[in-house]
Amino acid sequence: MRNDLMLNRRTIVLAMGSALVLPNVAFALNDKEASDLIARLVDDINKVINSGKSESSMYGDFERIFAKYGDVPIIAQSALGVAWRSASSGQKSAYVSAFRGYMARKYGKRFRDFIGGKIVVTGTRQVSSGFLVSSTVQLSGSSPFSVEWQVSDKSGADKMFNMFIEGISLLATERTEISAMLDKRNGSLDQLIADLKTTQ
Repeated sequence: MRNDLMLNRRTIVLAMGSALVLPNVAFALNDKEASDLIARLVDDINKVINSGKSESSMYGDFERIFAKYGDVPIIAQSALGVAWRSASSGQKSAYVSAFRGYMARKYGKRFRDFIGGKIVVTGTRQVSSGFLVSSTVQLSGSSPFSVEWQVSDKSGADKMFNMFIEGISLLATERTEISAMLDKRNGSLDQLIADLKTTQ
């Protein structure tokens, strides 16, 4: 039961972002800017999940939120792993686009459990690879749980690139799944891209 609850919590929130460890860099970003970014992100998410829209109608909204606030190319690259290095520029572009839609569809459908809930930003602290913005997720019928959002401006814009639910980094799960999907297709990135476009 506990494992199922944790899985649901992870999949509910993963549509909002993913995880990547970045090297130590200097940041122009400050804690207020990081906190404000996540405050806007969670405000947009709260509006969607309580909008009364159908589940399928929410997918496009989630994809736009993911693209607006998340460092999607970096997240997608990290999920793909070493296969990224040998991909052509066309394949990389197609993969990032397919990955963005895949994330919105796959995890957006979990937001039925989120309807009536909300996310509240509670604090910010600096870490070696940016800032961690803490929040509490309150779901109907479930005890509140913590989510931390890691923010960086390394890519040239203030973006969320990392997420931890109760201390657990989420991209590790997605990286494992993408790797397994690629292996199942005998390493064919083109086939993976095609399948990501329709995978629910």
